[in-house]
Amino acid sequence: MFLTITATGTPERPATDLGYLLHKHPDKSQAFSTSYGKAHVLYPEADAQRCTAALLLEVDAVALVRRGKGKGRGGAPDAALAQYVNDRPYAASSLLAVALSAVFSSAMRGVCTARPELPAQPRPLRVEVPALPARGGAGLVSRLFEPLGWTVTADPVALDTRFPEWGDSRYVRLVLESETLTLAEALRHLYVLLPVLDDAKHYWVASDEVDKLLRAGEGWLPQHPEQKLITSRYLSRRWSLTRQAMERLELVRLAETDDSEVEDIDNAVGAEAETEEKPTPLAVQRRDAIIAALTASGATRVLDLGCGQGELVQALLKDPRFTEIVGVDVSMRALTIAARRLKLDRMGERQASRVRLLQGSLAYTDTSLGGYDAAVLSEVIEHLDLPRLPALEYAVFGSARPRTVLVTTPNVEYNVRWESLPAGHVRHGDHRFEWTREEFRAWASAVAERHGYDVRFGPVGPDDPEVGPPTQMAVFELSAPTTKTTHEKEAKAA
Repeated sequence: MFLTITATGTPERPATDLGYLLHKHPDKSQAFSTSYGKAHVLYPEADAQRCTAALLLEVDAVALVRRGKGKGRGGAPDAALAQYVNDRPYAASSLLAVALSAVFSSAMRGVCTARPELPAQPRPLRVEVPALPARGGAGLVSRLFEPLGWTVTADPVALDTRFPEWGDSRYVRLVLESETLTLAEALRHLYVLLPVLDDAKHYWVASDEVDKLLRAGEGWLPQHPEQKLITSRYLSRRWSLTRQAMERLELVRLAETDDSEVEDIDNAVGAEAETEEKPTPLAVQRRDAIIAALTASGATRVLDLGCGQGELVQALLKDPRFTEIVGVDVSMRALTIAARRLKLDRMGERQASRVRLLQGSLAYTDTSLGGYDAAVLSEVIEHLDLPRLPALEYAVFGSARPRTVLVTTPNVEYNVRWESLPAGHVRHGDHRFEWTREEFRAWASAVAERHGYDVRFGPVGPDDPEVGPPTQMAVFELSAPTTKTTHEKEAKAA
């Protein structure tokens, strides 16, 4: 990645003042390590009439892939495009913006200890970026930079000059020119708008990005006509962060209009009223829904199949109506953690008699699991490969046959509401599948029909009118004894 900043000057205000402002001497070439490679600062030309500082970022493609896998919280959608072969090492992006901030941090803040009068002085500037991704085209580039006082030249880069009929790529060669801006303002514009035009970031966007945006956007973003687009793209379209930033920007705008401080505008609610109730975690809502369903069924002897680290077992032990609780999991490590969580080694004799932890696979029948009132499969089925589901189905519904079976699983339709989840990705790396509400109902209804159960469905968590709840639950109840199961019918026919 490559970017140049050129200043022109006069004998009274020489262009080499750029070296003071950037805190980088024109006679030296310097290198700086970053998380994704090495940044070099050099001056191709430096005299009183014209001084150019160049920032060259050598991106380590291997480090880029290792640090951001392009899914989950580890990286942005474009960060590891096609593994090592992608445009990230060559086209200006958030990588270059972060390098600008790191290498020219004092200049961006408008600090110059050697010449304190320089940062506030506007000067003729020219910025060139040879390859800039512009999702929105040259027109968007102009709409973003021109309101800030730049003269913009954004020449589209052809997909292939040998085949002009293919048209233009999403890249432009960008030249910005201004005589009215300070260097600090120019750097802050680039820091925000380079990743905005790329519409991707190479790192996870957290809540502190709002503060970074407001700091870099001070003095220009509250009045920018494309404020909403800039804010949304800079924050990777995370709607809650975007809303938070927009609210704070509106306060800044109102304060400037009223010639007052933001604190004076934002005083409608006292500090004592600012406490908000934290939303109940989905895992807690899920346990509460399971316990409520178990209580309604009248169950006292319960199997927690796929008990993991024992959170549900621990919750059930707190209720004396559950006289026997058995946790089963294939992972010995998970059972060890569950035993520590439950403090089994220090548990009283009476309490210890109510609980057992067993290692076992739900893909195999186990006669010792028969005769229980209820079984819970909480966030379990999605961890199995689809071809293994029939084996689990028979082990639970055909062999163990508890009176009540509770099954919870993610509702994939709700995934669009998770800000941290890239499109097309499952909620957990070990999930083999995630079902829509229709798919889950079809599977559960077929299981009930095959094994002589009645089934009803319910939401867990907020039930979104468009995409449903985050978790879906099926409650199976063994049908009346007169109902013959599919397996019984097949046995009789044989």
